Amino acid sequence: MAEVDHRDTRLADDLYFVVHHDRTGRMRLHPRLIDLGLAAAILGELMLAGRITVQEASGQPRVVPVDPEATGDAVTQRALDHIVAEPFHPFRVWLEFLAKTARRDVADRMAAAGLLHPPGRGLRRRWVPVDPDVAVIPTGRLNLAIQYQEPMSTQESVLLGLVVATGAAKVVLWDPGSGHIRATIASLPPPYRELIAQTTAAVGGAVLSRR
Repeated sequence: MAEVDHRDTRLADDLYFVVHHDRTGRMRLHPRLIDLGLAAAILGELMLAGRITVQEASGQPRVVPVDPEATGDAVTQRALDHIVAEPFHPFRVWLEFLAKTARRDVADRMAAAGLLHPPGRGLRRRWVPVDPDVAVIPTGRLNLAIQYQEPMSTQESVLLGLVVATGAAKVVLWDPGSGHIRATIASLPPPYRELIAQTTAAVGGAVLSRR
């Protein structure tokens, strides 16, 4: 089996692994929360690539295109094309829009990269990690960094923020109440903090609507 360099993984792929069981592919959260988290991760990938940013307009945070250059990836390219065509929508609009297809889009991309087995016939009706040892890496990296209070890269810090925002922290982190988590998220640049805040609000709304 080819070795996967986890340093080159994408934010949404990492989050997908975190919120699904590393061996069975079972969802660790309600599907709606996973959809919103993965939509936020797609936006996060575009932010990390310098393609979009967040600006305040009329009292609302809005997604603003910065660089329309091709991303080289179908999932982020589709999202960027929509944002360039209809700029300045409120952040929440893009979260809700991308959430409609985010889980399938990311899973398809991961399958094409050899990270997931697509659902099959019979008992295997889930997307299952090709290699559980690879699937557990993002969660393991976060937990070790928190335990030893190590600095994280921007991508890892955003991943941590989205894990907290979706509610997955209570499921996958060894110490979800660690002050290092709060400090790491607080140290992110404002656009990423807004991404996490908007995801937290959208997830909160989704939870309330199910009650």
